[in-house]
Amino acid sequence: MNNIINKQRRTLLKYAGITAATAGICPNLLFAMDSSKGNRHASANFHPDVEIELTQQTAQISIMPGAKTRIWKITGKVLKGSQATVQNLPGTYLGPTLHLHKGQKVRIYLRNKLPAQSILHWHGLHVPADMDGNPMYAIGSGETYVYEFEVLNRAGTYWYHAHTHGLTAKQVYSGLAGLFIVSDDEEQALGLPGGEYDIPIVIQDRSFDKRNQLAYSNHMMQRMQGFLGNHILINGQPDFVLPVATRAYRLRLLNGSNSRIYKLAWDDGTPITVIGVDGGLLERPEKYPYVMLAPAERREIWVDFSGRDIGSELTMRSVSFASSSHGMMGGGMMGGRRGGMMGGGRMGGRGGMMGGMMSGSAVPLGSDYPVLKIRVDRKTGDNDSLPHRLTPINQLQINNAVNAGSPRRITLSMRHMSALLNGRSYKMNDVKADEIIPVNTLQLMEFDNGFHRGMHGMMAMPHPMHLHGEQFQIVKRQVNSRGTSTYKTVSAGFVDNGWKDTVLVMPGEKVTILKPFNDFKGMFMYHCHNLEHEDMGMMRDFLIK
Repeated sequence: MNNIINKQRRTLLKYAGITAATAGICPNLLFAMDSSKGNRHASANFHPDVEIELTQQTAQISIMPGAKTRIWKITGKVLKGSQATVQNLPGTYLGPTLHLHKGQKVRIYLRNKLPAQSILHWHGLHVPADMDGNPMYAIGSGETYVYEFEVLNRAGTYWYHAHTHGLTAKQVYSGLAGLFIVSDDEEQALGLPGGEYDIPIVIQDRSFDKRNQLAYSNHMMQRMQGFLGNHILINGQPDFVLPVATRAYRLRLLNGSNSRIYKLAWDDGTPITVIGVDGGLLERPEKYPYVMLAPAERREIWVDFSGRDIGSELTMRSVSFASSSHGMMGGGMMGGRRGGMMGGGRMGGRGGMMGGMMSGSAVPLGSDYPVLKIRVDRKTGDNDSLPHRLTPINQLQINNAVNAGSPRRITLSMRHMSALLNGRSYKMNDVKADEIIPVNTLQLMEFDNGFHRGMHGMMAMPHPMHLHGEQFQIVKRQVNSRGTSTYKTVSAGFVDNGWKDTVLVMPGEKVTILKPFNDFKGMFMYHCHNLEHEDMGMMRDFLIK
C-alpha cells in the first residue's frame, strides 16, 4: 500500500506541473508535458511466450481528401513469438490489432515518443493492478513502461486505449487506441467464420477543420454532453464500404467514440443476430430488432449474405432514440431523421440541424444516420453454419455475494459543471471506506442514474459505466416513471446476457450487477466511459486488499 501511495504522490507532482503547451497535433488540443523518469523495467522472473513493442509517436495520414491529418499513432512489432500477434493497420490512426490466445504470457514494452505523458489501459482484461493502465502509472516522453501479464480472459473482442488523467478524451480522439483480440480452444472448436470473414468494425466520430486537422471542442456543452463529431468513421476511414461474398461473416463491433451512443439496425429490417458481447461469446445466438452500443461496448454479430444478389447493398444505421429524461431526440432538440452530415456529404434535416446547434455537432445524439454500408460483390461456394449453442457461461448467483442484502450503490450525477460518483470527483490517493473491497469476493453493486432521486436538480443523461479488472454480469434493470419514455426508445436493444465490462445506464434507471474481485490486490478504477465525463472527474478507484 505504501508503494502505491508513494507512486501516487509522485504522479500528483507530475500533474502539478502540467503546462498548456500544444503538442503539434491539433491547434485545439492541449497536452501535459512530463519530464520525470518513471520507467518500469522487465522482470527477471517473468518468462513471456510473446514479447511486443508498442511505440506512441506523432504521424500524418490521409483521412479526408486533401491535406494529411496530424495524429498520435501507436505502431507495434513482435520481438518474440508469432509475427501474426501484431497486425499493424496502415492508412488509419488506429493502433495495431493484437491477437493473443488464452494462457499466453505476454510482455509489452510501451515506448512513449510523444511530447506528453501517457499510459495504455487494457480494456476488459483481467490483469494485475500495476498492469491495468491506471493514470498513476503514466510515463513521460522518452520513457518506457513494461507490462507483463498472463492472458486470463476467455476468447473475445477487447481493446486498449490511452488512460491519462484529465487527457483521456483528447488522447483517444487523437488516435491512441486499438483492438486486443483473444482466442481460446473452446471458441476455435466452434468453426465460426475466420480469416477474411472475421472482420473488426471500429465505429468512431470525428470532426475536421478546413485544413483537414482533427477538431476537438472543449466548450461547456460538449464537456457536459460529451464530444460529438460531424463524421462517422469505420476503422478510421470515412465513407466506408465493406465488400462481402455470399456467405456468413462474423463482425466484431466496437464503439470507440468518446461519447456517442449508437442504436444500430439494418435498414431493411433484418434482425441483428448477436453472438458475443464485451467478454466474449454468449451461450447461444440472440436476435434483436436493433442493438444499443455505448462507448467502449462491443457486440459480435453473425451476418449471412448467402441469399443476397451480387451488387445488392445493406446499410447499418443508427436510428432515432431519446437521449434525455424528457424524451427528446438529437441531443435534446428534435434530432430529425437523416439529420446531420455523414462522410463528405450533407444529409439535410431541420431537426438534425437544431440538435446540432445544441450539441455542437451536425450529427446530433439520438438522430438517424448511416453508419456502415455493405456491398455484396462476389459469389462463393463455402459457408459456415451458425451453431445453436456457443459457449457455456457460469451464471453468478446473488446469494454468493458477500453483500447480498446490501448492494454497493454508486450514484451518478451531473450538476454545477461537475461529473460525480457518489457525490465525489476523481482524486488520486482518495479511496474512501466504502471503496475498499476484500479480494476474492463477489460483490452486488448498483448504478443509480437518478432512480432514487427522481432526477430533480440534475442533468439527466445516459452514462456508460465501466469497471476495470474482472468482468461482471448484469442482474436486472429498473426505471422510474420520469425515465420511462426515454427508456422505451432503447430498451429492446440492450444485450444484457454474458460477461460485461461496460453497461449503459439511462436517465432514471438503476442497473444491478454482480462483480467478482478475484486474484489481484491494488487500485482498480470505475468510471463513466463518456470520456469527457471521465476527464471532468466522473471516475474513482476501488482499493482491493
